[in-house]
Amino acid sequence: SPKRKTELFDYMASLPNDLQFFLEVRHPDWFGKEEIRNELFTTLKQLNIGAVITDTAGRRDCAHMHLTVPKVFIRYVGNSLHKSDYTRCDVWVERMKHWIGQGIEETYFFMHMHDEATSPELTVYLVDKMNKEIGLNLIKPKFIEGGPSQSSLF
Repeated sequence: SPKRKTELFDYMASLPNDLQFFLEVRHPDWFGKEEIRNELFTTLKQLNIGAVITDTAGRRDCAHMHLTVPKVFIRYVGNSLHKSDYTRCDVWVERMKHWIGQGIEETYFFMHMHDEATSPELTVYLVDKMNKEIGLNLIKPKFIEGGPSQSSLF
């Protein structure tokens, strides 16, 4: 929580400058008051540390859209292929297309779900959509027949 922000900010300031770091905060108090939220994002920008954007159902405050470096890290928490997962991915494709058009240097998209067996399927959907809508040539996961589980990837 922001109650320990001094320790957090001091720790982040001690990190090596030759690596790119991103910070994910989830405590609601980081987002509840404007002055605390602004201090967090200002400090991250000063330290050249990115802010993880967390997209999870029920926590819209963590989907803050603050870019503190010219890179973005999205942590997407799906709902085991609920129809809203696809709609949310479509919105992210449009957002990433916008950022790429604005000169974003790198995009990291971490897909995961409570039932990880469904993550690869939604990842394939996202990659196909990004390739089509943004004109990228991303490689999608490939499923292996006869692997330990149906969702085994190669």
